[in-house]
Amino acid sequence: MHPAQPVTRVTPGDRVQGEQTPGMTREQAIALEGMWAGLVRTEAGMMSGWHHHGDYDTSIYVVRGSLRMESGPGGSRVVDAGPGDFLHVPKGAIHREGNPGSEESHLIVVRAGRGPAVVNVDGPAPG
Repeated sequence: MHPAQPVTRVTPGDRVQGEQTPGMTREQAIALEGMWAGLVRTEAGMMSGWHHHGDYDTSIYVVRGSLRMESGPGGSRVVDAGPGDFLHVPKGAIHREGNPGSEESHLIVVRAGRGPAVVNVDGPAPG
């Protein structure tokens, strides 16, 4: 515990480019040992490449727009979410995310874990 450490603020201009996956833009706000937080934007009609987050559990909050997550064998598990929804992506879960809506989506993403935060892959095992 560090009781003398101050609270810090990260403005939109302070965010830096995070690790990228085709089809989405990650903006890193906070990167500490064991935690990552940022904003992810996906254009309308786009689908990201397949990826996973290694040993990180990921929490996603949909601020604006639509989110479609595909995971599981052959990508057969589909979850749709909208503003106000939270999603949990377990450690190592291969997935891709898209925006089936007509406006850019904005997602707040927080990850807890260790190691590489983004691992791009060819896709999940066939179902």
